[in-house]
Amino acid sequence: MNTNQSKSESAGKLEDYEFMNGYPTAKTIQKAYDDADLNRAIMAYRFFYPTVSIYAVWKGNLDNGVVPNKIFALLDGTPEQFVLTANSDTPYSGICLDLSQGPMVLELPPGPIMSAANDLNQLHVMDIGMPGPDKGKGGKHVILPPGYKGTVPSGYYTGKSTTNRVLVLVRALPQNGDMEGARELMKSIKVYPLNKQADQTATKWVSLNKKGVEFTLVPWENNIKYWEKLAEIINDEPAYDLYRTMYAELAELGIEKGKKFMPDARMKSILEKAAKTGNAIMRVQSFADRRPERVVWKDRQWEWAVLRDKNGTFDTENYQDLYAREKWFYQAQIESPAMFNRSPGAGSLYWLGAKDKKGTYLDGSKTYKLTVPLPVPQKLFWSVTIYDNDTRSEIATDQNKAALRSLFELKDFKGTSVDLYFGPKAPAGKEKQWIKTTPGKGWFSYFRIYGPEQPAFDGSWRPGDFEEMK
Repeated sequence: MNTNQSKSESAGKLEDYEFMNGYPTAKTIQKAYDDADLNRAIMAYRFFYPTVSIYAVWKGNLDNGVVPNKIFALLDGTPEQFVLTANSDTPYSGICLDLSQGPMVLELPPGPIMSAANDLNQLHVMDIGMPGPDKGKGGKHVILPPGYKGTVPSGYYTGKSTTNRVLVLVRALPQNGDMEGARELMKSIKVYPLNKQADQTATKWVSLNKKGVEFTLVPWENNIKYWEKLAEIINDEPAYDLYRTMYAELAELGIEKGKKFMPDARMKSILEKAAKTGNAIMRVQSFADRRPERVVWKDRQWEWAVLRDKNGTFDTENYQDLYAREKWFYQAQIESPAMFNRSPGAGSLYWLGAKDKKGTYLDGSKTYKLTVPLPVPQKLFWSVTIYDNDTRSEIATDQNKAALRSLFELKDFKGTSVDLYFGPKAPAGKEKQWIKTTPGKGWFSYFRIYGPEQPAFDGSWRPGDFEEMK
């Protein structure tokens, strides 16, 4: 055996690969391809998670009576449905649009409507209503399909999608706690084709306030169904040019536009392992974030739910921040600059609370107190909502309640602060400011402020931490 061969074999053993005269052995060939496919599958899993996640929302709507361009959803956002970090502050509407026949128009009335349109790549298309260009004054908004070359008449706010299917998430503020009035305001939105305005018909709405309705990818995220759903989207939607490199990785895994997804036993095993591994990585990044900029205040446990980015689309000067993107989309859905902007007058801000004052993860068997100084610096409202950390949906108990809200439960509280409680049993006399938790279940919280003011950003106002009550 020559010296070069000995060095090659020695190096191969160090890396658990075997080479003879510089050539791979049969064992090494198999291992190398298995490792390569697993690595690309884990990367692809994490990259396309937002796409599969919003597809679950789309499917949840259509499976329960929504018809794109014709019949739209109404949802209150309660613990009875599965929605990633939804809240109960306002009612929701889901408007599913199919642009395959051309642009669609949303005509909004004046009023306190907050809306964001995302396509099936879960990319921001446009903000509508108060956070959008109409600033709550109403107006016509047109969403253009990919590759659209036509003209748009003057007087429209315009957004362009990268897919033919678009989800418009609409919320209306319940002024003075009037939830029914907020629903009626959303139902007054008109939806019609840009090129067939004479065909405007009465928009129809269906309630999705049904127990057990699923709007998340949680049932798919750890198994082969994740890849099956991704393959459906790749085949049904036009390719997005900026994703070309990642489409190439998918092609090596058997997911390619125009081809049926038929993994053999080996590839199916690799893909299922990648789903479990990719999901575990994203869970760690969400609940054990290692970045120092996650911290809101150095003397508190609260973290930014969305790591800082400049434009609400996770783009930095030189690259797209995939870590920040993964953290957000593992917990939540919808991308919008208005949701991520950290400045007074922004649409909203979100703080993540997963640990108590001592840095220990929140435990459903324990009782905690959270002290919130009053008044909270907001122009619209604020709330604290808690979530099951397995489903990332509102915690479900026989109390059927997951939020304490300034528009409802907390509207009459005065003074310099209010104490909120979380645990299996309410402290005596504190039932109105308490959320029930489940022993043996972990949970986390979002502290939301809508219309945040300067003290929420400069640190002159800050909530306390969750403190365990003995």
